Amino acid sequence: MYKNHWTDKDVENHWDRVAEIYIRENNKVKSAHNQRFYEGISYLNLVPGTSVINITSRDAGAKEFIETGQNILVTHAEISQGLINIATRLKPSIKQVKIETYSELPFKNETFNRILSLETLEHVSNPFDFLSELHRISTKDARMVLSCPPHTSELPYRIYTFLFGGHGEGPHRFLPSIEVKLLLQKTGWKLILHKGTLLIPVGPLFLQEAGEYIIRKFQNTFISEFGIRQFYVCEKY
Repeated sequence: MYKNHWTDKDVENHWDRVAEIYIRENNKVKSAHNQRFYEGISYLNLVPGTSVINITSRDAGAKEFIETGQNILVTHAEISQGLINIATRLKPSIKQVKIETYSELPFKNETFNRILSLETLEHVSNPFDFLSELHRISTKDARMVLSCPPHTSELPYRIYTFLFGGHGEGPHRFLPSIEVKLLLQKTGWKLILHKGTLLIPVGPLFLQEAGEYIIRKFQNTFISEFGIRQFYVCEKY
């Protein structure tokens, strides 16, 4: 029911192939790209001494947004050695961990107070196993912030890639929000907030702002499902 047709190794190979162009291509849509950090991290409720896992971390772009001088302990976990190398080159002091599979994370039980997982769920071979592992490695009072595109983003993604190229998404399946919610429930996560964002992710600023105004007004309707980035904020049962 939950397993996709690719392997986590296939995902690793894709991000290794595009590692050298990853930052350049994201900078073309920098505002939409960085929105994941501004908005996602605002839901983490960080306090001094919090232990955070950022999975997957890609080029560790979240570092500046998480490490705010509050003694936040951050582990950046990434499946692509190519992207780990990029992050090391740009931010040599960060703590990074190479993961081999999303279904078996190399961390002890109840290690992290906070989990940040941005645009990862759609790539993993077995989403159920991945969310179960995140549940295992998080503390009893943990909070998780997860984002991923909804199923409705597949056509816009293909159009954008055809017209403008980019780093591509590699192996992926954009999940309908109802399926994400079911997976969260079945793996022990209590959903406390679901929010669709980025109805109009590119174009003139006034148009993007109009899109955000509309999607804020129509949360929990079919319109919110057209926001290309869906946030899910969860606590453990």
